[in-house]
Amino acid sequence: MARIGETTAPVALQDALVRARTRASLIPDLLIEARRIINNVTAGWHGRRRRGIGENFWQFRPYVEGEAVARIDWRRSARDDHIYIRDREWEAAHTVWLWADRSPSMLYRSRLADVPKESRALVLILAMAELLSRAGERIAWPGLTDPFAARNGAERLAQYIAHADPSAAKPDLSLVKRMSDVVIASDFLDVEETKRWLAPLTRSGARAYLIEVADPAEETFPYAGRTEFRDPATGAKLTAGRAETVAEDYRRLYIARREELMDWCSKLGWSYTVNHTDRLASDALVRVHAAMAAGTDLRL
Repeated sequence: MARIGETTAPVALQDALVRARTRASLIPDLLIEARRIINNVTAGWHGRRRRGIGENFWQFRPYVEGEAVARIDWRRSARDDHIYIRDREWEAAHTVWLWADRSPSMLYRSRLADVPKESRALVLILAMAELLSRAGERIAWPGLTDPFAARNGAERLAQYIAHADPSAAKPDLSLVKRMSDVVIASDFLDVEETKRWLAPLTRSGARAYLIEVADPAEETFPYAGRTEFRDPATGAKLTAGRAETVAEDYRRLYIARREELMDWCSKLGWSYTVNHTDRLASDALVRVHAAMAAGTDLRL
């Protein structure tokens, strides 16, 4: 049987601790890649009239007569016919929560892709951490760190990730407060599980920015002839005598899953963007940054 792709966890290393250490050893390289991407992206913004990302998270409210004039934000007020005050309570409480999926399905990499899904997800999240930290924003990884602000925020976050258990369950999001943004990179293969997990965010009023990391083979299904499929989480196997006969149905279901999540996010005012592992990570970062700047939903 021809092989299109495989999970990237070392087959010879059966011990879970050794596998975890092997994956953790890759984190510094991923941080370097994340910084390279951010430097390239921000260099493209140099000299343009573009708001700094720190401004994207300031909350404003209309000025009320009698309030101190010194609290007026004239820069924001100049954009339209209203006078605005910066809500300092919102600013002080604001945190951007960052999380990358490291579950077994994220270890997949086909011959069509440049990197495994897990590596791309981590690069995206570390790049966001770098961008946000440079802007003075507070960041955190749910279930792993408390919110913190530091110029070396991405490096600190990478150190936490390197010592974390990659097989840990998805974090509890019920502690994420209203004055928060959440950026999540995952493959989102299970729609109902995703909705249940993100349900606390829908109740808290936090804003979410979902990045679907997809291997091109998952989307195009380039399989033919006798093909064995294996569930990376359970190890269960399914053998198809002629894989090409189910390709059309598979692609329809795969895209329907994505569209359902896109529609759900759109109704909530969240953003949903897709990043394929045979394309540049910077493509997704630019789109997520645009969604944060606009404060509206994004479907790309």
